[in-house]
Amino acid sequence: MDFGPFLLLATLEGLVMAAVLALTAVGLSLVFGAMRVVNRAHGALFIRGRRLAAFGPQWVPGPPAVGFMAALVLAPLAVAAIAATADRLVLKRLDYAPEATIVATIGLLYILQQAALSLFGPDARPVRPPFDLRLQFPWFGYSGYKLAVIVAACLLLAGVWALMTRSRAGLVMRATQYDRETAQAFGIDTGRVYAGVFALGAALAAAAAVLIVPIQQAHYLMGGDPLLLAFIVVIIGGLGSLRGTVIAALLIGLSDGIISMFFSPTLAKILATLLVALVLVFRPQGLFGAKPA
Repeated sequence: MDFGPFLLLATLEGLVMAAVLALTAVGLSLVFGAMRVVNRAHGALFIRGRRLAAFGPQWVPGPPAVGFMAALVLAPLAVAAIAATADRLVLKRLDYAPEATIVATIGLLYILQQAALSLFGPDARPVRPPFDLRLQFPWFGYSGYKLAVIVAACLLLAGVWALMTRSRAGLVMRATQYDRETAQAFGIDTGRVYAGVFALGAALAAAAAVLIVPIQQAHYLMGGDPLLLAFIVVIIGGLGSLRGTVIAALLIGLSDGIISMFFSPTLAKILATLLVALVLVFRPQGLFGAKPA
């Protein structure tokens, strides 16, 4: 193949990565934007979604595709319930103090990791995609499922945007984000809002995990890389900025796909880390984040 087909293949792979990364990072950004909590357990919630997706086809009778679709619905709900419970039992009792919540979410990370190890075992489990369609380009064939991942992520992100900008729940979330005390004065139950935001962020991470598990096998320690990349994305885009998070995910995903194809994955990670350092030095609030008052 010439340069053009390789570039097209690298771009498609980068878009798949960007789609999953955007879902994961938007969940992290929502939690920080509304709660001012740096959720170190986000990667563990991602892992839990993957492991549930890996076992879904075994638990649901019928063709594997039925089990996968069930996991796509049930895994985010289950992980959201875990997150809401953790918020009520741990974070709320700490009054969402930044230093305390960082330590608490680190502890939650290890609890969820060990729970995944105990329940599902240490072995990686392959998961078949729900369909095996391959689209034939003039130079190569490409997985139709990977393109479906991009479409599904775009639909979920559009749903989050609609929720935050076109619904009363989104208005309440944004009001709580801007001024917690004023929101409480107007009768908003900020505790319920925080639990809902924490659950929504976890559900998005779990949905991303379910979508990616047929491409990458599920393993109980595979939350580290998604968490690191999600933090890179939200730092570059701006903590709490959904638009910046999506744009940064596209930037990181496409650059990773293209640089990994033509050079090496290690160089892609080095450049992403360098970009984070430059952003922190020259624009600490991120490319689209608001300047601190």
